[in-house]
Amino acid sequence: MKTKTLILIWLLITAFACNNDENPEINMDGLYVGTFERNDIISKVEINLNNGEFSGQSDRINFPAIYYGNFSIQRNSVNFDNKQLIITTEFDPNLILHGLWNYKFDNHTLTMTNSIGDIYILTKG
Repeated sequence: MKTKTLILIWLLITAFACNNDENPEINMDGLYVGTFERNDIISKVEINLNNGEFSGQSDRINFPAIYYGNFSIQRNSVNFDNKQLIITTEFDPNLILHGLWNYKFDNHTLTMTNSIGDIYILTKG
């Protein structure tokens, strides 16, 4: 009897531990307004996330260049695939919303950071 109880407890612990490793499906769809920051320069931004597609704009030209495309959520990150076909070279192409961003979604605030230290702090409207 004691062995069966221990096995049952071990199975429950294992099941809950596996479930905690996976992020629940998060619905990030909505209109977000907030800021983008790089090297202490801040701009106001607006990003719309809807059914795996995004679009947006900034109050500064190409800082950042949000444009439009698709996005997908992968554990603790969001991957943006920007579909803007014509991108001129008079600005830093790293300012384009593209690639992998770590995210934290708390209450109605979405915070996204990339590997070079850029940060979006957005509030869902």
